[in-house]
Amino acid sequence: MDHDALRHWSKRAADWAAEYHATLGDRPVRAGTTPGTTAARLPDAAPEQAEDLETIFADFKAIVPEAMTHWQHPRFFAYFPANAAPASMLAEQLANAMAAQCMLWQTSPAATEIEQVMIAWLRGALGLAPHFSGTIHDTATTATFCAVLTMRERALGWAGLTEGLSGQSPVRIYASAQTHSSIDKAVRMAGIGQDNLVKIPTDRTHAMDPAALERAIAADRAAGYRPAGVIACVGGTSIGASDRVADVLAVAKSADLYTHVDAAWAGSAMICPEFRWLWQGVDAADSVVFNPHKWLGAQFDCAVQFLADPAPQVNTMGLRPDYLQTLDQDAVTNFNEWTVPLGRRFRALKLWFLLRAEGLEALRRRIRDHVAWVHELRDAVATLPDFEVVTDCPLALFTFRYAPDGRDADAATRDLLTRINDDGRVYLTQTLHEGRFVIRMTAGSFATTRADVMTVRDVLAELTGQA
Repeated sequence: MDHDALRHWSKRAADWAAEYHATLGDRPVRAGTTPGTTAARLPDAAPEQAEDLETIFADFKAIVPEAMTHWQHPRFFAYFPANAAPASMLAEQLANAMAAQCMLWQTSPAATEIEQVMIAWLRGALGLAPHFSGTIHDTATTATFCAVLTMRERALGWAGLTEGLSGQSPVRIYASAQTHSSIDKAVRMAGIGQDNLVKIPTDRTHAMDPAALERAIAADRAAGYRPAGVIACVGGTSIGASDRVADVLAVAKSADLYTHVDAAWAGSAMICPEFRWLWQGVDAADSVVFNPHKWLGAQFDCAVQFLADPAPQVNTMGLRPDYLQTLDQDAVTNFNEWTVPLGRRFRALKLWFLLRAEGLEALRRRIRDHVAWVHELRDAVATLPDFEVVTDCPLALFTFRYAPDGRDADAATRDLLTRINDDGRVYLTQTLHEGRFVIRMTAGSFATTRADVMTVRDVLAELTGQA
């Protein structure tokens, strides 16, 4: 395949993509395939000779779409969304065409400097203080891992990088049970160990108890542990819980601990000033992460980490051998020193296109609509016989369960969820809340309408004989 053929097939692919998105609403949301079905349709070994692109493209159309769960479907209400606004898709095509490896300023001056400007644009859009700089990672998991490593090294005086952790007093990290599993993963990968992630009790709003945090830090110090950092949650994945950020950060700062705020989903909503109370006090954080690919429209993957001072993280993550020096340019920023991978994609381009093509006001309107529609659905579900809204949050997320008389509510809810997803019109997922099996409902797809959201109510009614 040469570039002339690429021109032709890129147009064919664009035509297919347009049709795919135009007909998404007619497809079942979740793939109906079974494990191993797709693999069985592929040859056991790669071809020795080149194959015709017409055949390859035909196989793609025949095999792939029907075996995919459609994340851009307007009735994808599972997990959190992974959005892809058209402008973001276009930027990804251009970034792919240039195929740059953006590890250093000198290997990608435009990518580095556009990334710096996009961080500033987003900082302003979210109402964050001007002292924050930042960088773009693949996901919030990576950003959190970098923050946890920085907590560890700051507490150890950066000795862990050279001496390792053997012989050091155990490092402790503090968070609530409402934080994402990526925090657990980070402490494991950082060599801190799951047992040294201290889950702080929460109050009746499922927010971390600052007084309990203060007591835990003091008790650990007295016991010979080394407290290192606190992770606050804004819009937790399970039920959308948020910590009282100002209070949590005040306790952490008084103990001289590094702080990270995980707002992976909810952070996008902070472009709307009326939601910023959810992270009041965030400007005191050392590190903040949010995912523009979750709710803002940037194509996956795109996670933004804001840093009050990048030096501790660069001291932790940075490594500059001779062959990566930028001669006579000591002042340039090399973003590979801010994160785990050496290699970097040109992720800032899709943010640049997205923010210009959509504009902040349209993005705000979409988020506000999603919140309003989900709240309307929540109220409608609460009126259905045998249904109970279990948790609620100020954003576009709530949980519910089905509890008909004479049946175990967990079993009934589990069975209903299976029937909902087998039905195919909507896609929902589950969580456990205080030991109870509940169904999560969240909306965030770029193509979602009020009618799509309210379809959930109709499906629930039909499947429980209440239509």
